[in-house]
Amino acid sequence: MVFRTLDTLEARGKRVLVRADLNVPMHDGVITDATRIERVAPTINELAGKGARVVVLSHFDRPKGKVVLGMSLRPIAEKLGEILGKPVGFVPECVGPTVEAAVAALNDGEVLVLENTRFHAGEEANDPEFAKAIAQNGDIFVNDAFSAAHRAHASTEGVAHDLPSFAGRLMQAELSALSAALENPERPVGAIIGGSKISTKLDLIGNVIAKVDTLFITGAMANTFLAAEGMNVGKSLQEADMHETARKIAHLAQEKGCEIILPVDAVVAREFKAGAETETCLIGEVPADAMILDAGPRTVALINERLATLKTLVWNGPLGAFEIEPFDRATVEVAQEAARLTQEGKLRTVAGGGDTVSALRHAGVAGQMSYVSTAGGAFLEWLEGKILPGIEVLRTTGHQLGLD
Repeated sequence: MVFRTLDTLEARGKRVLVRADLNVPMHDGVITDATRIERVAPTINELAGKGARVVVLSHFDRPKGKVVLGMSLRPIAEKLGEILGKPVGFVPECVGPTVEAAVAALNDGEVLVLENTRFHAGEEANDPEFAKAIAQNGDIFVNDAFSAAHRAHASTEGVAHDLPSFAGRLMQAELSALSAALENPERPVGAIIGGSKISTKLDLIGNVIAKVDTLFITGAMANTFLAAEGMNVGKSLQEADMHETARKIAHLAQEKGCEIILPVDAVVAREFKAGAETETCLIGEVPADAMILDAGPRTVALINERLATLKTLVWNGPLGAFEIEPFDRATVEVAQEAARLTQEGKLRTVAGGGDTVSALRHAGVAGQMSYVSTAGGAFLEWLEGKILPGIEVLRTTGHQLGLD
């Protein structure tokens, strides 16, 4: 990857447009999880500390090109000020004369948040004129929103054609972590891929098996692979129409030299609810009226034993229905072992995806992994090997400018 970082940015006195992802969970006007705000704070603080006049851009929710008062960034700007520990201005627009006046009034080191970019239809349409209108309020563009980089929108991709562009610290950390996990990993490298359906992760699996040495297929997705091998999985969730696909994936993995490891035992129950009566059985001995809801202890032991042989681990998807006890046990135990190996310096762990982040937090180890991405869709598309427009424009403009 070729892109400029803040290390080479002379920011004093410059109007720096920072594309952040401030699309945080909110309930009744109250932010319920400020993680994304906290993660972009270091970039904003660094720029302000260098004397930049920082102008923050972000979307929030899906107003579909219209002004929706309940989707304003005003309360998020207030929270950003709390996290930064300094006053943060807010303008109820993101382009136009009001914005121009507010930006012109900024002093070195001050921070201003502009209104939701998606209040304009030109944002999601990546309208070049709207991108230019945004760019008029900046001298430099800093993209620190990896989580929005899979969208070719005006504030993520378009504006980078109009201004000198740099990666923020969060973007830099994300790209470095993902590159170290899949593009240039320390081997052996493994991946834990879970989820409910193969059909939603075909591209991901296809990309990963060409890059890792060991693939642990877990969760309900594993049931389809097991059933494709002729194993009885009872009433477990599985995709009968994907059996042939599962066999093709297994064959392709063998050709690529990637070993696929499936569960060897399971925790089953007749009903899916907290505190349900469970039993543990070997795969192939699942009762006809039961469903697999978690990996069993032998599977956990197998995975943990193999983790000790790896140098790099990519994780996307839990091992079972971790949201409900006792079906969280396998996910928690494997997560804790991966965290232990990480803390001992024996394993680099890069994890991401909504369920995965929740599972690691549930296990109490999210802060003990090498890197946990909160990027959601962008993280998954990266694992799938897709081009992310917000990243590609940083790379290509870098080439055009002869950067290294």
